[in-house]
Amino acid sequence: MQTIRQRLRGVFLTVLLAIPATTWHGPARAHEKLHVQWTSDRVLNAVAVADNGRTFVSFPYWGGGGNGPTVAEIDASGQPHAFPDARWNHPDGTRGDKQPFVRVNALRIGPDGLLWVVDSGDANVGGPPNPAKGAPARLLAFDMDTGSMVHAIPLRAASTSHSYMDDIRFHKDTIFVTDAGDPALVVVNLSNGTQRRVLAHDRSTTDDRPMYAEGHMLMAHGQQVRIHADQLEVSPDGQKLYFQPSSGPMWVVPTAALENPTLSASDLSHAVTLFHDTPTTGGTAIDGDGNLYVSDVNRLGILRITPQGKTSTLIHDRRLVWADAMWIDSHGVLWIPAVQLNRTATFQPDGVSRLHLPVAIYTMDLHLKPVR
Repeated sequence: MQTIRQRLRGVFLTVLLAIPATTWHGPARAHEKLHVQWTSDRVLNAVAVADNGRTFVSFPYWGGGGNGPTVAEIDASGQPHAFPDARWNHPDGTRGDKQPFVRVNALRIGPDGLLWVVDSGDANVGGPPNPAKGAPARLLAFDMDTGSMVHAIPLRAASTSHSYMDDIRFHKDTIFVTDAGDPALVVVNLSNGTQRRVLAHDRSTTDDRPMYAEGHMLMAHGQQVRIHADQLEVSPDGQKLYFQPSSGPMWVVPTAALENPTLSASDLSHAVTLFHDTPTTGGTAIDGDGNLYVSDVNRLGILRITPQGKTSTLIHDRRLVWADAMWIDSHGVLWIPAVQLNRTATFQPDGVSRLHLPVAIYTMDLHLKPVR
């Protein structure tokens, strides 16, 4: 009898053979509802907008250099300013939990009103083992009004030598983190300080199929790119966690199962079910009605997937080159950073960047119901 994993591999192989990367038909025409909100000559990878309109962005280490802060607030005139201050955004020799940002990969305004930052530390997804004495991955939370640090949570206990802590979502006193370097989810309990590594090397957290962007298989250093557990979203009622490797597919698991420390690894794995065969994805969002928004970086679009798994194309636009971590603000506007990850030097066969600067954050006023 075939195992579930064998059947899934058969399905994925059939799909890949029947629908190769050459089915990408070139740039889509510009969509009238997609508006430029902000542009940058430095590559960014995330945006978060507070209910009062304050806008925060992060600039990853793989963005091609350039001077400026790692985490910034965009003022009313469109200028970025280091957040929470200049010291946090410039190495100064400090070590420990309060040292300046090392490698920020994500930021998110939590339900507690704090700005949470995922600092991956001295790690490089898909690279050599992380240095034993390097800076660990950390979760950092800041008061947006005062800039003071409220939480600093090193993730040493949940990390391995190949971990790359990637993104973050929340459910009550629980924080969920994806490990894109060594496939797993990390469950952090804010009440008691515990952190657990779950679904390690599970079929649901492991990237085991090719990634495609703009019609090309994503390669780095002559090998297929592997970005393991990456995108994740919590359902509005808090009962489900959707998650996936960057290549897809998307899986779903009850948050109660993830939060149960007595559940065996086998039972937890069996609680995970396949939700949707998503394409190579840069970023996601979820609205208050439970609809998921998933970027398709191969066909330059955004998919809308209902809680029942029904899919439609929200938008198809040539400007959406690697749409990354999206955000739905309090007015129901969808914010879409298009960051051109696949065009950076790392993913070019000759090591030469093919970025078309500036990169941009786009918005669509869709009157969505935000998750609050």
